[in-house]
Amino acid sequence: MNKKRDENKLRAYFLKLFGKWNVRDEKQFEHFAKWLIYVCYIVMEAFIILEHIYYFDERGGWSTFIVLIVVGGILLLSEALKLFVVQEKGKPVFYVVAVVAAVCCMFATSGVYPVVIFMLALTEMYLRTWRLRTALSLFITAAILYLGGQMLQIFVYYPDRFSWYQVFSQSLVGMFALAVHFVGAQIAMAFYRQYLKLNQTLKQLDESKKELEKAYAVVAEVTALEERQRIAKEIHDTAGHSITTVIMQTESAKRMIENNPAEAKSKIVAANLQARHALEELRDSVHLLSGVKENQTLKIALENIIHESTDGTGITIRSHIEEMDVSQAKFRFLCNTLKEGISNGLRHGNATAFWFECRKQDNKIYFLLSDNGTGVKAETLQVGFGLSSMRERALSLGGALTFSSEKGEGFELTLTLPTDGEN
Repeated sequence: MNKKRDENKLRAYFLKLFGKWNVRDEKQFEHFAKWLIYVCYIVMEAFIILEHIYYFDERGGWSTFIVLIVVGGILLLSEALKLFVVQEKGKPVFYVVAVVAAVCCMFATSGVYPVVIFMLALTEMYLRTWRLRTALSLFITAAILYLGGQMLQIFVYYPDRFSWYQVFSQSLVGMFALAVHFVGAQIAMAFYRQYLKLNQTLKQLDESKKELEKAYAVVAEVTALEERQRIAKEIHDTAGHSITTVIMQTESAKRMIENNPAEAKSKIVAANLQARHALEELRDSVHLLSGVKENQTLKIALENIIHESTDGTGITIRSHIEEMDVSQAKFRFLCNTLKEGISNGLRHGNATAFWFECRKQDNKIYFLLSDNGTGVKAETLQVGFGLSSMRERALSLGGALTFSSEKGEGFELTLTLPTDGEN
């Protein structure tokens, strides 16, 4: 239990020590790496001094110890200034100081310490460059300086044993360590930079996702508002017009019921049919507003309109309807056009029979409604509210609406619309 508590304390300590550094931020990561490098310099200097104390007499006594203290102090001071104070332009001077101090350490100590000092200096340089060519140049320069230091050390201390074989054999381990350090540092930096790029990309994707969600919410709200406005306008234009027509038809029938009962009956039948259509339009609009969709096809919907129009009215409608898939807007427009065409034929032409067809032709929706009504001369044909509204709606859907009539030849309405997917 105590062991687990100690592990938790140690973990909390390390989190407190390193948790404040955000490695996803390149500047914070570089600042943290500089502190870590400087701490390694201090530890390395401490090990060098402790080793000299342990081999005090063998390593030259007080004179070498003083040299180590001075060189170590100069190295730590120059590194502190280079890492945390001096700007980029003044750093080359301190790099020279670090190299001189590392070479001096070769004369006062042995083992891996000089190599580690070179590695620490190179690590800080590798952090500052993103180019492999520059890092390779730094590695080659450091390797030459290290080889030169080793050669100078052998020449000063062991002049009788100086040879190129001796130089390379004594420098081989250090050169190999510098090469491994170079490869490892480049791989680590490459992974870290890729991590930074990936993190930046993910951050941008998150921001883009949030912006898209906001834009989608705005578009959805605008679309819903436009759809409500369109339905409201359609209710006002179609149902309102139909109800007005019903009132006018019933008023006209009321005035002529005594003098012309047959005509009055025709007016009442037309008004009754118009009222049915108005009720159906209102029901469809309410379904749209409430989000309820009819599960019927276009063919069934058109056939239902024909049955409602012929039921109890005494009129005949022959038809040819093909099944097809259309958008909701075209579905409603085709149904409304059929209702309006039948009502117009009854009200204005006193029609008793209709021919209707709705089919596909040359990638177009072909709609035809003709009646046997009284008709009207083409030059005297006046386009009313219903026909003008249908023509505008057809244009908005990419289609066209035409009509023709002759006196005593009835009335014919033709509508063409592009199929879904066609411009």
